[in-house]
Amino acid sequence: MAGEDCVRKRQSGSATTCKTHENEETPRRPENERSFQNSSNGWVDVDHVVTRKMQLIAEAEQLKPAFMKEVDSHFTEFVNNLVAKSALLDSSSSASCSEKELHKARTLRAPPEHGKIFTARRSLLDELFEVSHIRTIYHMFIALLIVFILSTLLVDFIDEGRLVLGFDLLVFVFGKFPVVFCTWLCMFCATVIVPYNLFVWWAQGYRSSSHRVFHSLFYGILFTLFQTAGLGFGPTYIAVSYALPPASRFIVILEQVRLVMKAHSFIRENVPRVLSSVKDKSSTVPIPRISQYLYFLFAPTLIYRDNYPRNPTIRWGYVATKFAQVLGSLFYAYYIFVRLCIPLFRNSSQETFNLRGLVLCIFNSILPGVLILFLVFFAFLHCWLNAFAEMLRFADRMFYKDWWNSTSYANYYRTWNVVVHDWLYYYAYRDFLWFFGKKFKAAAMLSVFTVSAAVHEYVLSICFGYFYPVLFFLFMCFGMLFNFILNDRRKGPIWNVIMWTSLFLGQGVIICLYSQEWYARRYCPMENPTFLDYLKPRSWSCHMKM
Repeated sequence: MAGEDCVRKRQSGSATTCKTHENEETPRRPENERSFQNSSNGWVDVDHVVTRKMQLIAEAEQLKPAFMKEVDSHFTEFVNNLVAKSALLDSSSSASCSEKELHKARTLRAPPEHGKIFTARRSLLDELFEVSHIRTIYHMFIALLIVFILSTLLVDFIDEGRLVLGFDLLVFVFGKFPVVFCTWLCMFCATVIVPYNLFVWWAQGYRSSSHRVFHSLFYGILFTLFQTAGLGFGPTYIAVSYALPPASRFIVILEQVRLVMKAHSFIRENVPRVLSSVKDKSSTVPIPRISQYLYFLFAPTLIYRDNYPRNPTIRWGYVATKFAQVLGSLFYAYYIFVRLCIPLFRNSSQETFNLRGLVLCIFNSILPGVLILFLVFFAFLHCWLNAFAEMLRFADRMFYKDWWNSTSYANYYRTWNVVVHDWLYYYAYRDFLWFFGKKFKAAAMLSVFTVSAAVHEYVLSICFGYFYPVLFFLFMCFGMLFNFILNDRRKGPIWNVIMWTSLFLGQGVIICLYSQEWYARRYCPMENPTFLDYLKPRSWSCHMKM
């Protein structure tokens, strides 16, 4: 009855303390030891329970980031080790090897199947866009595109007195498309026919040849001639002789580089297999089917495999969405150039080249440069590659990693474009170390940087129609310097800020200098130019009178 009286008093809001006979006999406990008591014998200190619960939640929230980071690192390491071990088990024989044989295997070049391991995984942005906070950033970029469109329409309406809906810039940069399509078709057909048949003829005759070195040397020379003359000189000559506009040249030259890298990967991955089968005196020669080679030429990877992980179905709605996003990114770039670049650089050649103007130009070019960088990443590395991967049911969608979180340029180079990085790592860096030895890692890294910088500068020189090695200089000087200064030991957030700051400045330098040179060569043409005139920057000496 005493308990019932106590309940009545509590319900009536009385502040009087209720005590039962048992409570009087029970010694008073400390505050932190009387959080809970048996409800049949006493009351529960609700305020204390709630306070303690909030304290536990706060402590759990403090421990959660470190715990999740530790779990993620261990889980990633476990999965990587599991995948690597399964690949090694699949590719190795069931017989056990002695320690001497294992040591010998480690010193030899790794077989192709021990290189990049393809697994079914989604692109990182597809996963991040499922989070509403990240999707809002995507919506902000769409809103910025709408602002660019409204700004262009309003300014044109004020200046012209009507809405100007023409896209003269897009029509110009993508001009002469029939020539582009015919050139691409010839390149693709040649890449299908020549490398595959050269490999088949070499592989079929290698076993029975009495002069295997000369046999391999002959077909190697033929393949090299095809790579340099057929895929190398031919498309470049067409792009220059037909005076293709910039975007059309980009299509031809980038496809040229892609097909050269694909053909090299196909030969590089299959030749060791043939050599191994001959050495093991196998009765069959491992020659891939033409269908496997064709799939590889369209697949969004530069590393050849006979088979890749495949998805069971094709989501055509996803494909349509990705191509629509590519088209939207194209118009986004158009409005960036129309509103931010062309007004800035159209009259730049009318001013004398000086340090103040250069500094202002670089900082004014940072915004359009960074936006173009984001658009290239999103349109090509995410949308375009995912669209083709979906149509081909290609399951490994790791075309990039979280490069935006990089605290070092070494990590940025590895994560920005995983497709190209894998090719450079396995066929340039690792083969260099296999050939010269593991003591020359610095030289191998320098060679990879040189090849990458030279190819980037080659693409820009052909597409813009002039040689202005700004990108090559940034790659070989600042890129190499930052690669050693901002290395993987830099982990703090400040290094991510430094990385982004230098990236912004680099984009401003690229947009500023290349745009100035583009307009200078159109406003200041030279009569009977010499070879040195093509190499000398025109923007340094171009002064146009008003």
